[in-house]
Amino acid sequence: MFNYKISRGRERGNRFQSSHFFYRLSLRRRVSKFLQNGQSSLRRIRSAAASGHGEVSLVLSTDEHGGVTCSYGGEQSLVTVFAKLINSESQLYQDPQGAVRPSHRRGLRTFIAEKMNIQILPEHKLSSVAPLKQCDVEKKEVELILVKDQNGVQYTSSSIISTPGNRVGLPGASPEGDRETWGKKIDFLLSVIGFAVDLANVWRFPYLCYKNGGGAFLIPYTLFLVIAGMPLFYMELALGQYNREGAATVWKICPIFKGVGYTVIVIALYVGFYYNVIIAWSLYYLFSSMTRELPWLKCGNDWNSVNCTDPDHINGSVLGNGTYAKYKITPAAEYYERGVLHLHESKGIQDLGLPRWELTLCLVVVVFILYFSLWKGVKSSGKVVYITATMPYIVLFVLLIRGITLPGSMEGIKAYLNIDFNRLNNLEVWIDAATQIFYSLGAGFGVLIAFSSYNKFNNNCYRDALLTSTVNCVTSFFSGFAIFSVLGYMAQKHNVRVQDVATEGAGLVFIIYPEAIATLPGSTFWAIVFFIMLLTLGIDSSMGGMEAVITGLTDDFKILKRNRKLFTFATAFGTFLVALFCITNGGIYVLTLLDKYAAGTAILFGVLIEAIGVSWFYGVDRFSEDIERMMGFKPGLYWRLCWKFVSPAFLLFVVIASTLTSGGLKYDDYTFPYWANILGWGVAMSSMLFVPFYAIYKFFSVPGTLKEKIAYCITPEHEHHLVASGNVRQFRLRHWLAI
Repeated sequence: MFNYKISRGRERGNRFQSSHFFYRLSLRRRVSKFLQNGQSSLRRIRSAAASGHGEVSLVLSTDEHGGVTCSYGGEQSLVTVFAKLINSESQLYQDPQGAVRPSHRRGLRTFIAEKMNIQILPEHKLSSVAPLKQCDVEKKEVELILVKDQNGVQYTSSSIISTPGNRVGLPGASPEGDRETWGKKIDFLLSVIGFAVDLANVWRFPYLCYKNGGGAFLIPYTLFLVIAGMPLFYMELALGQYNREGAATVWKICPIFKGVGYTVIVIALYVGFYYNVIIAWSLYYLFSSMTRELPWLKCGNDWNSVNCTDPDHINGSVLGNGTYAKYKITPAAEYYERGVLHLHESKGIQDLGLPRWELTLCLVVVVFILYFSLWKGVKSSGKVVYITATMPYIVLFVLLIRGITLPGSMEGIKAYLNIDFNRLNNLEVWIDAATQIFYSLGAGFGVLIAFSSYNKFNNNCYRDALLTSTVNCVTSFFSGFAIFSVLGYMAQKHNVRVQDVATEGAGLVFIIYPEAIATLPGSTFWAIVFFIMLLTLGIDSSMGGMEAVITGLTDDFKILKRNRKLFTFATAFGTFLVALFCITNGGIYVLTLLDKYAAGTAILFGVLIEAIGVSWFYGVDRFSEDIERMMGFKPGLYWRLCWKFVSPAFLLFVVIASTLTSGGLKYDDYTFPYWANILGWGVAMSSMLFVPFYAIYKFFSVPGTLKEKIAYCITPEHEHHLVASGNVRQFRLRHWLAI
């Protein structure tokens, strides 16, 4: 029993019959910043105490439902005040003398929470987290004495008495002590930045910016960052940090949407199947660079075709109407497609062949790096990112300094920044900006939820969201200078336009850029540095995706959490086995299929449902109150409007645009057969179908009438006891209109 006694000397005045309130307790090791000063809170309630002498006792005791019963007795006017202090908007007891100021309402609740080392919340403002499994919590009897004298109510003494006997289980969020946390704040920030800043920041954004009007492209890009990218980023960080759960179990806030969690976990797993292969390519190139002469500098190697042409003999007249970037018979292009991928030995996706042993060894190394980075949780991964998240910035800066010293570099940078406002009249530019900002920030993969779930409860995730999302976008823009300075050099060297050498994707980082590096003095050094950058860019992003899978499933299935090291190995080994299909002779076709369908429309659909679930079904107002409990301030109207209206509308726009602009699957001049497109949509649907299938399962697995079933499905799990009484928040219009 938790026993609180608030005393004011002798009893005086009329007594009244005790009333009972039912509360839930959310177990926390520390309360949020605005709930931390108990003595200050007592001074705040001084004005609320009635004058004279009297005695009021407040008794909170656990019941069989895992909740707490609060009873009080004493002088009515004073008790009314204290009832209001604990339950700010209680409908169980109406105060005939008016409400008490919010600071007063928080005061007593704060003080009690600190003395019990827990967080006591009003029923209607609780976090939507499911009750804990029975945990061992020592019974305590706490006596607080408040003495009224001529100067008001003064705190005099308190005692916490351990009570022997049985232990009780308390519902609420996971105790912070039971969940691993980041060793340092910088570990979390570097992990988020490392995940968000990936290969796409280098091989996709600079080309999109150049292609879509240069500096003019920054207008729609920045707009979508502010109205959709940052709000979604902030939402996921706050969601994970408050509920301290992975992508699946976080949906205790609205059980019917738990399928969304499984969707993003499966997508993160799919991405790991092929993303690790790209890292393996980078590792292979890194090993190949450790020679006196880079292997892609000249023709005459075993992998070269008879048509291989020395780059010095290629100029604008040879290319004709084609572009240098699409010229496939240069030594660098043939090294990539024939020396590394062995694409010439495959006739198509139906003719894969066996895995290449060289790439298999590189893939084994990548998987082992991932495993030993993640096997001990964030304590180990938080240290790895000190290297993987910072190294790309050092290398980019070094490459930029070297790039701007090359002849023709300024022409490349001018082409990168050339402003063409007429391009903004093209819808494709806006679609490219929307999709790029979405994929660049990495919302929806469950990674941000997983990472933030290991934060301390009162961490300022608002500041983190602004900082990390800004760093990510600035990195994308900055990398363009390092890329286009070298492309300008290449254009001048071959006497062609910048647009003839500009490209994106693997063609940029595995063909064009390596070819440029091979012509520089000290080419071996520059190649090693460049591929180390690619390796580190990929490793921490892949670590984030795998952590989302591991955290999401271990939080849902406790047997996996108890055997995290074994499960981490099983996950890494499973991704390795599937990735073997991507390092066969025709593996590039499998990789292209997965890249288009595994994380294309499926991830957009998943985040759209996630935004609707949080903003509409759980409620922006309640979500904002959760944030207020963590950080002491409520998100502004701008953020709430973005979460409720702008972000879902933005995601709907991107989903529709992505679907309408999606064509048949192609790789260069190779067109995939019809069955490959069907297979691709099957991969996409295999993750998206978790949403409706789980919703159907949940509906039929809960008891009650049709209305009660719906209520159980959309009501946070900690409020399920309200369903029987018909007190369901989502059945009231006020819930849907609240902002």
